[in-house]
Amino acid sequence: MNSRSAHADHGAISRAGLGYAISAYLLWGVLPIYFIALAPTGSVEIVAWRILLSLVFCALLITVTRGWSKFVALLRNRRVLFTMAAAGALIFVNWETYVYAAVNEQVVEASLGYFINPIVTIFLGVLVLRERLNPTQWVAVGISIVAVVVLAVGHGQFPWIALLLAFSFGFYGLIKKRVGPRVDAVSGLTLETLWLAPVAAAQLWWIAATEGLTMGAEGAWHAVLLSLAGVVTAVPLLLFAAASRRLPLIYMGFIQYFAPFIQFIVGVAVLGEPMPPERWIGFALVWVALAVLTVDLVRRGRAARRIVAEPV
Repeated sequence: MNSRSAHADHGAISRAGLGYAISAYLLWGVLPIYFIALAPTGSVEIVAWRILLSLVFCALLITVTRGWSKFVALLRNRRVLFTMAAAGALIFVNWETYVYAAVNEQVVEASLGYFINPIVTIFLGVLVLRERLNPTQWVAVGISIVAVVVLAVGHGQFPWIALLLAFSFGFYGLIKKRVGPRVDAVSGLTLETLWLAPVAAAQLWWIAATEGLTMGAEGAWHAVLLSLAGVVTAVPLLLFAAASRRLPLIYMGFIQYFAPFIQFIVGVAVLGEPMPPERWIGFALVWVALAVLTVDLVRRGRAARRIVAEPV
């Protein structure tokens, strides 16, 4: 293969990876609209169906791809099994918080959580993994802390939804990093939802005994929408996994801001959530911190390419 054809193949892979990544984050960005469309279903029932239907959808995918032998091998690995139980607990907190925010007109604050998630991930790397930050990264972390203080004091409400989303997903990312490539996206989501299935079943039993389930009680269209919860959950995750295998980290770093930006637009422009001046200031500080991180990411990426390009 000559250099021209190799370059063309690399370009094709990059375009495919960009397509997968953009599709994943676009779907995550409009996810609040889907949850709002499920009214009058509450957040607890939505998450319960999301868990059980995701488990069913993943089981079908494993069957189609003939991956049961690999999955059974993971079940026999106690370390992986209990690690994914911890991941499942964190994603359960994340889903409950996110869906609660979506159905209670707190989409803007949910978007804040995913805006600050990269900064929280860096912060957790220092606290948990004992990683060392460079001065630029410390500046970004400091600005983000000031932003949280501004939002808490100026807006008069502690941004617990944003912080809970950022930290739950940040710790979830740390656990997934420890597992590494041993567990693929489908098997990982299957293990997580398998652990959570008894909790989801108990939630549905409790709702059925107290309020009554909305599944099948709000018309055919509502039932169809609610039954798609598993697909809506799994498809963006699979697209993200496909993109991660095809794109450098720097590309993923840029594209990850698509989802919270779309969520922010949905909250402000579509749902009309309030944005007083102090909230704009808090968001502006977060965006400045992200800009600082982006500049640092680009600088380090260029430095790495120069090192690779140097002759041995």
